[in-house]
Amino acid sequence: QVQLVESGGGLVQAGGSLRLSCAASELLGLSFSRYAVSWFRQAPGKERTFVARISWSEGNTNAAYYLDSVKGRFTISRDNAKNTVYLQMNSLKPEDTAVYYCATSSPSRSGSPRLISFYDYWGQGTQVTVSS
Repeated sequence: QVQLVESGGGLVQAGGSLRLSCAASELLGLSFSRYAVSWFRQAPGKERTFVARISWSEGNTNAAYYLDSVKGRFTISRDNAKNTVYLQMNSLKPEDTAVYYCATSSPSRSGSPRLISFYDYWGQGTQVTVSS
């Protein structure tokens, strides 16, 4: 099955930046460019929620989608040559504190990509802590 490994989390002061990485392997014979990838986060005692998504690559074009509260602060991107998706997080706030997970699903999957149930594969998560 597809393996996803997140990295890049840590402790940062409010207003700071972090870049998370999600490296994929065991791609079931498909090019990484065929997989759309999303980031979710889960704060203590709260449900896991959608943060951002980048579409599969059509030529050099990707569509990106964001949770309203991170628009303008977070940027999702991908490097298909490295089988990696990034989440650049700027102007971090204490409310961004959470475990961040990347996720993907079969390219043929249908449904709402903002729902946890849409995803077949998850990484183990990386902790992001923003101090005030």
